[in-house]
Amino acid sequence: MGAAASPDWAELNRAHWDEKVPVHLASAFYDLAPLRRGEGRLHPIEEAELPRIAPEGWAGLRVLHLQCHFGADSLVLAQRGAEVVGIDFSMPAIRAARELARELGLDDRTRFVFADLYDARHRLPDPEGFDVIYTTWGTIGWLPDTVEWARIIAWFLKPGGRLYFADGHPAASVFDDDAGSAPVGGRDFPLPAHPYFREAGVAVDSDRDYADPEATIANGRTVEWMHPLGRTITDLIDAGLDIDFLHEHDAVPWRIFAACERGDDGLWRWPGEALLPLGMSLGATRRAH
Repeated sequence: MGAAASPDWAELNRAHWDEKVPVHLASAFYDLAPLRRGEGRLHPIEEAELPRIAPEGWAGLRVLHLQCHFGADSLVLAQRGAEVVGIDFSMPAIRAARELARELGLDDRTRFVFADLYDARHRLPDPEGFDVIYTTWGTIGWLPDTVEWARIIAWFLKPGGRLYFADGHPAASVFDDDAGSAPVGGRDFPLPAHPYFREAGVAVDSDRDYADPEATIANGRTVEWMHPLGRTITDLIDAGLDIDFLHEHDAVPWRIFAACERGDDGLWRWPGEALLPLGMSLGATRRAH
């Protein structure tokens, strides 16, 4: 990370994610073969936890997928019987999601809406509310304001509706491979580079892509934010949600640091004993009043 955030952060980030769409569609990271066989799966962390969000299954549930990218996870839930609305600020991602839904015969059970998250209430007025809001992996770091994020979630959820949120752990975001490394237990680990409590967005310059290490991203400048875990949870509580569970994980679905190793479950972890959490997830329920 580098300089202070540009006021054009939304356009920078959108150009970055627009360019990533064809890269991700072609990557092994986003393997769509199981989805095309009708056997779509989420990452092991979600698969283990989502029965607490939908204990009676997904059939008939109305789901809102925030920051859905090209809709792969949306379509997994649709295959399980949910009626899913996905929103994303990248038009190429939304087009790809719609095309994939048609290919899979799920366009009658899905709707993909081009919208910035902060405009969602205007682009998708829905007074009836959703049963579940789903948002995972690499989401709120692209958002400057988690207070408004939490309010949007509460607005869309019906009373008793549930949120499932999983992301990289903010404690891990303190470290950066680009800052260098130091030996720990005979292995090199990234150095700390980013203040945990920093509120301002920071410009990042990187032409690398997590899904395809061979790809080069021309629109490499982005703006990202650090959101301490306690603040995010408090924002959800203040917006009207009760926290049902909070889990910290020693793994994430992508190679978050060069030192990490991939396990048999496809998740990436520190080598040896975990130094600190890499991922987090939570479930929450919107209060009736």
